[in-house]
Amino acid sequence: MPSAPASPTALDASNAAQFKIILSGRFTLNLHVLSLFDTPRPCPHHDYRDTAAWDRHWSERISTMRQTTLCVPLDVRPESTERLSALIELLRRREDRPHIGAADNFALLSRAVPTLHFMSLSVFEHQSFDPIFIIEANFDGRPGPFWAQLEAQMGEDLREMLRCCKEPFDRTRNLYCAITAEGSRVPVAPYLEASTQRPSVFHHGNRGLTRDRIIAEAKLFRALREELDKPQNQGAQPYRGAEPEDVRDRLYQKMLPEHPWLGTPGPPRVSGTERFLDISRLFLFATMVVGALAIPGILMAAILQTPIYLAGVALFALVGIYLIARDRAPLPGTEVKTTFSLLGYLLKHAPLVLSVLLLPAAILTVVLTAVALSLVGLYGAITGLTGEMEAFLWPVSRAVILGVLGIVSTTPYLVWWLRRLEMRDHSQDSPHVDDDIATQMARYEDWVSQNHMGSIVLIRPGVLRSIIIRYGHMGLGLLLRVTATNGYLGSMRTVHFAHWAFLNNGSRLLFLSNFDQSWGSYLDDFIEKAHVGLTLAWGCGVGFPPTRFLIFDGASHGRRFKAWALASRAVSRFWYSAYPDLSVDQIERNHRLAEGLRNGPLNRADSRTWMKDL
Repeated sequence: MPSAPASPTALDASNAAQFKIILSGRFTLNLHVLSLFDTPRPCPHHDYRDTAAWDRHWSERISTMRQTTLCVPLDVRPESTERLSALIELLRRREDRPHIGAADNFALLSRAVPTLHFMSLSVFEHQSFDPIFIIEANFDGRPGPFWAQLEAQMGEDLREMLRCCKEPFDRTRNLYCAITAEGSRVPVAPYLEASTQRPSVFHHGNRGLTRDRIIAEAKLFRALREELDKPQNQGAQPYRGAEPEDVRDRLYQKMLPEHPWLGTPGPPRVSGTERFLDISRLFLFATMVVGALAIPGILMAAILQTPIYLAGVALFALVGIYLIARDRAPLPGTEVKTTFSLLGYLLKHAPLVLSVLLLPAAILTVVLTAVALSLVGLYGAITGLTGEMEAFLWPVSRAVILGVLGIVSTTPYLVWWLRRLEMRDHSQDSPHVDDDIATQMARYEDWVSQNHMGSIVLIRPGVLRSIIIRYGHMGLGLLLRVTATNGYLGSMRTVHFAHWAFLNNGSRLLFLSNFDQSWGSYLDDFIEKAHVGLTLAWGCGVGFPPTRFLIFDGASHGRRFKAWALASRAVSRFWYSAYPDLSVDQIERNHRLAEGLRNGPLNRADSRTWMKDL
């Protein structure tokens, strides 16, 4: 057991009333001492369900998400690794079986945590790091109620698992020691909340659909199929041969008594406010990127005459383009020919690309000019030199405008710098895969039509790499929130919930995914249909297959990429799905049918389209 600097019964008088844990300097959790479990032992307890500070904190972290994705990474004491794996296995065996009064596996967990979509518990081992325990959860709503429900269902199991983990050295140390002390009844949820890791990128396949709504619409689909398949309904009446709108209306009347929610309009999956905020964040991010790239140009434009500056920009741009062209060729044996064309992609998405580039540039020009002119005006008001300060108005505006134009000369050098790093990168042609681990992973997979994957990789060092992966993930995450709203991730529709997260001060990258089909076919889909995004998100990983300009080759090396990904995986010993028999595509199909019934009478064309999903 770890040594505890303070136990629940040995706190001084000032701390007997509450623990105060300050997280990231942003807010304070008050852990009031309450009597729980009808025992006289005082227990530090945080009423996380009603804490306004916590809600505000998570409002900032996950903004307006209706669905929450998070993970809790905890370092494990090496000598306790086997015990932790055994505890996870025992929990799985207890939950993953039918119980009295419930025929389905995981029925107790499903009832206890009614907002939970997917959950996993995994232990990752690496020769360069001590093991790490990852708790992954994807659920509806905010974390407070979720942690309360999970605590009630498996709080003591989680406490035993925490006893296998290392004692932290941050401000949660006292709480950890109180939770893991012998005979402790202190709730574990506050510590798990405090240790939660924010995703760097996340994707929700059926965004905006709560677990209850997914399950209700699946029941509706089965009821529709049963109604159409009844022997008495196979003749000319009441459905066969009827007009599409009549079929829809009759089915609506038939379904309404058993599914009364069809009588009320469904809430929008993504509200107008949420959509506006998603787009605004993307453009704000693009504006910040444009601003950072424009800084050198603004400084040079302030000291150079316009003709000299423009000539310099053109010269530097040409030299940068030449350097890129000189090193653009793939290294021998590393090129993978695909159908992807960067020019074709940019032309196909020209409106989006131009809006993401030109609008932020225009916003930046206006904002920086306004700020500069305000400072000039303030200085003039203080010194009384207003008339003389007016002479600076045009030079300031000119420097900002020319500085934004100067991006065309700075960007090529960053691209060339990246290419030079790629040319000297190390990649693993045949990464080591533990046969025993691979066998265990295979044993836990393909029991249902869905599967789970967890991976942790090291991140390549360097200033440019750190900037690219940090802000590349940020931009990719914001882009997905704007574009991936109907179940599709690129041209794929097999991912339910997935996310990346940085661990160990950004030196490692965690990836967790809940998906349809087998692991092999899942990666094959990514390699074939989303290899560019996959290379962008994972290309800075140590040993990743050779890349070009961070989007070419890389994951397109199918065999090498799959071997690299397999070597970084861990066994998903505990994995829960609230609807294991539903694919992302089927959930969307069920939703279209439900909306067609809820949205009132349809015209003939819409009714024909609706009937195709029956």
